[in-house]
Amino acid sequence: MALTFRNVGHSFGAHRVLSGVSLEARQGEILCLLGPSGSGKTTLLRLAAGLEALQEGTIDLGGALLAAPGRDVPPEKRSFGMVFQDHALFPHLTVAENIAFGVAGQPKERIRAIVAERLAAVGLTGFEDRYPHTLSGGQQQRVALARALAPSPAAMLLDEPFASVDVTRRRALREEARRALKAAGVITLVVTHDPVEAMEIADRIAVMEGGRIAQCATPEELYARPASALVASLFGEAQRFPATIGNGEAVTAYGSIPASDFAERTQVEVIVRPEAVTLAPAGQAEEAFRIADVRFLGRDWLVLLTSSDFPALEPLRARVTSLEGIAIDTTVAVRFDPCGTFVFAA
Repeated sequence: MALTFRNVGHSFGAHRVLSGVSLEARQGEILCLLGPSGSGKTTLLRLAAGLEALQEGTIDLGGALLAAPGRDVPPEKRSFGMVFQDHALFPHLTVAENIAFGVAGQPKERIRAIVAERLAAVGLTGFEDRYPHTLSGGQQQRVALARALAPSPAAMLLDEPFASVDVTRRRALREEARRALKAAGVITLVVTHDPVEAMEIADRIAVMEGGRIAQCATPEELYARPASALVASLFGEAQRFPATIGNGEAVTAYGSIPASDFAERTQVEVIVRPEAVTLAPAGQAEEAFRIADVRFLGRDWLVLLTSSDFPALEPLRARVTSLEGIAIDTTVAVRFDPCGTFVFAA
């Protein structure tokens, strides 16, 4: 079974939000929609849920048509579980009653078994009689996930589900949510603007840009083989610098990077990840850059470098595991690892 979008397009008045989006979320897979605000990811999720009428293309679930222009299956008949940023728990119901809401009408023993199973899946066994206002934000979100999973939906739709959770709890909550979703074996579509969140929870990530799918692949593929400057810049704290092609290299203010696929004098954009920047003592024939700042990050250090020829340019960031030979106001040479640098047409 799969949730499939084919050539989906959508506009709000004269504003084009989605154009020709084709995508498939598979059984048991967590597929993340990642992109900046306005890229169309939430609109695509709302179309899947039936909260917006489809204008162009089709959406189907396991081969059964859910939406097409002029034809929309009502949201309550789509067999979807939905979790949103604001949890939307019923404040007057206990945790158990909130989870049982979606399976009302079944035998009481069966309902109790479902509630116990879903609470165990999200690590909240023993919380049955608590009310939402007595729970932390992360606990409320886990209850919302358990409630959405209770009816055993065919697919789960999650819109920025962890955005309102304290940052110290967010990673643990993502891990718990991933375990529960994978155990349930449902199709899952998650919307986020956080690349770290997408990499931690998703099996595949669809990066959206300007209402289109820029690239859809596994986190490993997106990181190692990005298809565009946007995709490359989303991961690994990457920086973007303008460059011009000369003698088969992209020439930036911080040095040159091999780029034999571009014609001479082509304007390009270079994406550099901090871990791809290597620092070395500056030789007489090498251009030297000043170390403007050093910041400890736990396992390594962040070093900020500036160019005296381009003082207004954004400092180049490098991550190093040792401060040997590195001090503020000293100069160093810069070299780039091809595995963490990318060149795209401007």
